[in-house]
Amino acid sequence: MFGFYSVFAKEQTEKKEADKPKTGLIKIKDVVIYKDTCFYSSFPSVIKRPDGELIVAFRRAPDRRNYGGKGNRHVDANSYLVKVSSTDAETWTKEPELIYAHPFGGSQDPCMSQLNDGTILCTSYGWAPLSEEERNTLQKPYGENNGFVFLGGYLVRSTDGGKNWDGPIYPPHISPELHLSPTGEPLPAYNRGALCEGKNGRIYWVVAAYDSENLKRSSTHLIVSDDKGLNWKYMSEVASDEKASFNETSIYETPKGDLIAFLRTANLDDQACIARSKDGGKTFEPWQKMGFQGHPLNALRLPDNRVLLTYGYRHEPYGIRARILNAECTDFESDSEIILREDGGSTDLGYTWPVLLDDNRVLVVYYFNKNNGIRYIAGTILEMKE
Repeated sequence: MFGFYSVFAKEQTEKKEADKPKTGLIKIKDVVIYKDTCFYSSFPSVIKRPDGELIVAFRRAPDRRNYGGKGNRHVDANSYLVKVSSTDAETWTKEPELIYAHPFGGSQDPCMSQLNDGTILCTSYGWAPLSEEERNTLQKPYGENNGFVFLGGYLVRSTDGGKNWDGPIYPPHISPELHLSPTGEPLPAYNRGALCEGKNGRIYWVVAAYDSENLKRSSTHLIVSDDKGLNWKYMSEVASDEKASFNETSIYETPKGDLIAFLRTANLDDQACIARSKDGGKTFEPWQKMGFQGHPLNALRLPDNRVLLTYGYRHEPYGIRARILNAECTDFESDSEIILREDGGSTDLGYTWPVLLDDNRVLVVYYFNKNNGIRYIAGTILEMKE
């Protein structure tokens, strides 16, 4: 009898040990996902397919320094959305496949989200290269960056694992946005960051809008889709301020059902910020500083329901950092920063995107440079520890 209880107690102890959450993450290695000296590669996202295949999408444009340019900009007429893949997170296809090339200009920031039915959504936005003569004919106001005029946002959609893409699908204009398109039409909604699919099947996307009189300040807003990204409607304001700007944002749903917006800021000393909705996105509580610098932010649910929050760090030493939050993301002010890399060559890096490889490992994807050299797509593999 005592032997039975001894065995039972041992089994219960082992079960408790197995159920005990992992306390942290240790870095296993850094990997190069895509690097080519002919190209400036940046702004990646990653998904894991049901069969285990990993797909990384990123923006690729010619390295203009090869053609006598002094440097590269984040707008380029030959900026295309491309992807590479892997089955082990360490070896990747060498030649990228095209996702989408915008017919009127360059595209930015392919942000992939995989829905529960396997559909892949990839959001982006574009810039049209227009001459000064052409720009002088445009109806104002419009967004401009080094001779490029902003086209607004769009998304493409794949139902066959990324082999083929339908679209573009243009989300609706949201009324806070004051900029017009090059053709004088209201801009379709846009932003960079992770979408999320709620437990109710609704898809949430936090978009940005330049809504101030001097067009120097932006706010963020929630739009939603109830048909897998085909159609979108406005829901609510997420964050705005008289001085600070809010822009690139990822949204995350907690186990309890709260929607958490992780906000990049401007004119706020590079502070990371957060906004929470407890009513499905109808309203958001006032935004809060999270107590640290970094941007943009991205969130991944770990197997024990805690949240891995990753971000670029654009202060010396330049690199990639992370934090682990509790399941409801309420402990964001705790001092728990994890340094993944601090060997970056300039501020032009980051834009992290994490994905679970298995129950014990995570891949964090980002773009990087060393010694201010070629920009390339890299990753860090992490392992959960006791």
